[in-house]
Amino acid sequence: MKVDHTEVEHVALLARIALSAREKDLYAGQLSAILEFFDRLKEIDTTDIEPTSHVREITNVVRNDEVRPPLEVEQALNNAPDASGRFFRVPRILG
Repeated sequence: MKVDHTEVEHVALLARIALSAREKDLYAGQLSAILEFFDRLKEIDTTDIEPTSHVREITNVVRNDEVRPPLEVEQALNNAPDASGRFFRVPRILG
């Protein structure tokens, strides 16, 4: 499928971007190449292939939730770059 300047201008309008004439030529060629590739993919026989949502079988790899006691204040502040008493000190963000 060949993409022309009108279609590139329409996509640019939807994306709210301005394109120069050179960019329109460039993107028309690139979009045409992408759509030609998809046309080639349509030629592949996939009748015996089941639809999938992922290429590989994946499972959730997060750990199970466990109820544990909270950290002691000293442990929580152990690696803090700046602490004041029982609190983390952070740079002021309001003037």
